[in-house]
Amino acid sequence: MAKAQRRYHHGDLRRALMDSALAAVAEGGVGALSLREAARRAGVSNAAPYHHFEGVHALAAALRDEGFAGLDEAMRQATEGIDDPGARMVALGRAYVGFAVAHPAHYRLMFSGSPKDAALAQASPDALPAFGRMLAQIRAMQAAGLAPGGGAAPLALLAWTSVHGLASLLIDGPLRAGLMGLEASALDAALSKTLVDGFAAMARPRRPPAREG
Repeated sequence: MAKAQRRYHHGDLRRALMDSALAAVAEGGVGALSLREAARRAGVSNAAPYHHFEGVHALAAALRDEGFAGLDEAMRQATEGIDDPGARMVALGRAYVGFAVAHPAHYRLMFSGSPKDAALAQASPDALPAFGRMLAQIRAMQAAGLAPGGGAAPLALLAWTSVHGLASLLIDGPLRAGLMGLEASALDAALSKTLVDGFAAMARPRRPPAREG
């Protein structure tokens, strides 16, 4: 207890509470998030968290924002020095999935909501940096003829749902136990087929059906 109080007086209690909340979510899911549980794990009184968070909604929002910032940075770093639009798209997808696997508690909070965590449902896709990067990459692929023309947002949403679904399967679904033995090379191949080859096929002009006779 004394150690926790020293952290508080040195201004580190906010971080300790956030880490404790993440540990609770990692063990019990989003429903385990509460100021009381975060305080218990941090070794402080139930009143202490209110010096930093107005309620569980504020704690959830802080963790969500931290998660989206981390995801955006992972995607930014993954594409540094890559000029080929297709390769950049695969790198974005790999970074997205990799972040989810490395930070499952953050990931669950970022995309899960419940009545007590209404703040989690307030994010607009257009306001999320990760979606913005996907959107910009779709436009780059369109310019290179690797994706069909027209509005980029629906295509970016399709790409996002593809990597999001794979990430969810890996951390909470059947792939969590490694049932398919998904190696890095297999992941890249899956992402390439979905995010590059699929869009490129959509961009190619369709041949009219051959006439019979």
